[in-house]
Amino acid sequence: MSVPELFIRRPVMTTLVMAGILLFGIIGFRQLPVSDLPSVDYPTISVSAGLPGASPETMASAVATPLEKQFSIIPGIDNMSSVSAQGSASITIQFSLDRDIDAAAEDVNAAIARAARQLPPEMPSPPSYQKVNPADAPILFIAMSSPTLPLSKVDDYAENLLSEEISMINGVAQVSVFGSQQYAVRIQVDPNKLAAYGLGIDQVAQAVQQGNVDQPLGTLYGKSQAFVVQANGQLQNAAAFRPMIVAYRNGNPVRLNELGNVMDSVQSDKVAAWYNVGTNSTRAIILAVQRQPGANTVEVVDNIKKNVAAIPARSPRSRASGHPVRSLAIHPRFRL
Repeated sequence: MSVPELFIRRPVMTTLVMAGILLFGIIGFRQLPVSDLPSVDYPTISVSAGLPGASPETMASAVATPLEKQFSIIPGIDNMSSVSAQGSASITIQFSLDRDIDAAAEDVNAAIARAARQLPPEMPSPPSYQKVNPADAPILFIAMSSPTLPLSKVDDYAENLLSEEISMINGVAQVSVFGSQQYAVRIQVDPNKLAAYGLGIDQVAQAVQQGNVDQPLGTLYGKSQAFVVQANGQLQNAAAFRPMIVAYRNGNPVRLNELGNVMDSVQSDKVAAWYNVGTNSTRAIILAVQRQPGANTVEVVDNIKKNVAAIPARSPRSRASGHPVRSLAIHPRFRL
C-alpha cells in the first residue's frame, strides 16, 4: 500500500494528521522570536580630524566649525553632531534612509577638500572619513600583549599587519584600535635652561624639524648610468635626537640633550587598554572588529580565527636570531 493510498482509505486519520500539523504550526509560529526594531542600515559617515596640542575649544572653532559648514550643504542629511576633545574632533553625519552611502561618501570627500583651505596648516594629516553603522557593535575583540616586547612594537604589529589582514577578510567592515601606543620620541624641555641660553621653544621645534627630514634628493645622470642620491636624514630613536644641534652660543653648539630630557615614548601616554584574565590585568592593544551589514556573524568570526591561527609564523622577528618572536600573545574573544 502506497502512502497516498493510505491517506485516501483513512480520511479520519488524514484529517487528524492535518489538524495536528496545523495546530503545532500555529504554536510554533507564536514562539518565533520577533525583533522589536527592524534591522536597518543607517547611512552614516564619521569624520575625524586631529591637531596635536589643541584645546577642545580650538578644535571646535578652527576644525569642526569649517567642516560642519561645508557638510551642511550636502543634501539628504538627517542629523549631524560633533565632539571636540584635546587634540581631536569627530563629526558624525547621518543621512536619510533613501540616500546611497557611496554617493554620500563622495559628497563628504568633496566637502573635506573644499574646507581644506580653512583648516589650520599645522594639522599633520587631512581629515579622514569612514562609513559606519552606529547600530552595529563589534563582534570580536582581539587583545595583543607581550611580556618582553614594548607596547609600541606590539602596536606597530597590530595596526600595520594584523588589522590590515583582518580588514581584507570577507564580511569585515572595519577594525578599530583601542589603547594605541604608537612609538614617538618625547622631548621635555627645561624652561630655565632655555632662558639661560636665550632660546625659545619655537627655535627648538624648528631645529627638530630641520634635523629630521626624509625627502628625495634627486638623481645623478651620467652617460651610461644613473645614480639615485640617498641620504639617511630621518632619526629613528631618542639616542639619535640627543646630540642634535639647536643653536650656537659664543661659538659653541647647544645640543638638544643640554636643554632637557629626550626619551623613547609613545604619541599619547594618556591612553591605555588592559586585558583581564581572571584576577590578573595585563596592558594590551585591543582590536575591535565590526562586520559588514548582512554578513553572517559566525562565519566572519570563524574566518578571522583561522587567519589569527596562522599569525605565529608571521610574528615579529628577533634582531639577534632572526627567528619569530614567540612572546606575542593574542587572545580573541567572541561577542554577539
